Amino acid sequence: MTGTGARWLAGALIVACLLLAGPSASSSVYTAQPLPAGAPENAVPNRVMTWNICNPCKGGGQNGGRAAEIATYAPQVIGLQEACVGDVEKIRNYLRYRYGLVYHVEYGSVLPSWSRCGGLPWSPGGFGQAILAAAPMSDLVNVEYLDGGSEDRGYMAVTTLVDGMPVRVFNTHLAERRQESVRAQQTGVLAKAVARYDRTIVLGDFNAVPDAPELAVMWRVAGDADPGCGPSGAGTCEPTTDWRSKFDYVFLRGFDTLEQRVHLTAWSDHDLVQADLGRT
Repeated sequence: MTGTGARWLAGALIVACLLLAGPSASSSVYTAQPLPAGAPENAVPNRVMTWNICNPCKGGGQNGGRAAEIATYAPQVIGLQEACVGDVEKIRNYLRYRYGLVYHVEYGSVLPSWSRCGGLPWSPGGFGQAILAAAPMSDLVNVEYLDGGSEDRGYMAVTTLVDGMPVRVFNTHLAERRQESVRAQQTGVLAKAVARYDRTIVLGDFNAVPDAPELAVMWRVAGDADPGCGPSGAGTCEPTTDWRSKFDYVFLRGFDTLEQRVHLTAWSDHDLVQADLGRT
């Protein structure tokens, strides 16, 4: 049996067990579904991914579609931006009950947003960042930038395992595109925190192209997983958005890149950025 077939069977067995447990334990929306040939059977230990999942974005079936995209590549760690807590929980359920992939989660919500995330008017859903990891996470830190620009923004950080090694993982979303001076303040705060660690992965939507002045401080403490991309503007940086700019980064300290790929998706105006890492 192929890896894809084995994972499909595992998902089907999980759903069958839930059905035996009773109607309150499952839903038909979690029926196991096959993935493309060659999809990993389990989370890939040295693979990380960053993805701004776009909220609000229109269209039905978004969370199921997002989960299928993640399961196709099965990273060890995923950093999500523009993430509602309720949406992330649905994505996790799809990953577990459709595809047999179990992820832990931590949240870096910076904004209670009823209009974006629903919930009760007096208890709106949290909106911001989230990190999914196949291994447990510890030492969660949430930092809200003093100036978020037009909307509250921040970063989160956890310690988890990548390629079997403990590593500090950051996830951030910087101020919008035309707010360069605000982003410069934010990257200063983030880079200072990143520089404290010898082995670090920084995931996120930086809303800035590689040679933007406000990213200079990040380039001084980390390199991008895209080996052809750098701050000089002379390299070839693969675009990561519908408007064909590179805004999404996997910054690395203490890792080499074995492969970096950008995957187009119908479920967001940002592409998925995947990086397979090697030890230095």
